[in-house]
Amino acid sequence: MEPGVVTATIVFLIGVALLFDLINGMHDAANSIATVVSTRVLKPFHAVLWAGFFNFAAYFIFEAHVANTIGKGLISPELIDNAVVFGALAGAIGWNLITWWG
Repeated sequence: MEPGVVTATIVFLIGVALLFDLINGMHDAANSIATVVSTRVLKPFHAVLWAGFFNFAAYFIFEAHVANTIGKGLISPELIDNAVVFGALAGAIGWNLITWWG
């Protein structure tokens, strides 16, 4: 493959990954604070602050254990190409949208 095509493919996949992250965040963020807001335990502003803080803090507690586990041979890197990455992201975006509206 030519370098320009590889660069365009990587930029495209990063864009799709960012779209997934946005949709996943909108889907899960509302679910994670719905109970404390609907029961009036916390005001929406405070619930969002708590959720943001603990999501950020979780990285420092759990670090990258899932990525490290996958990197140790759970999935063979030779089997993963751009089509597999795109398919996984498209499937995840589709699932998020289906479960959001359905």
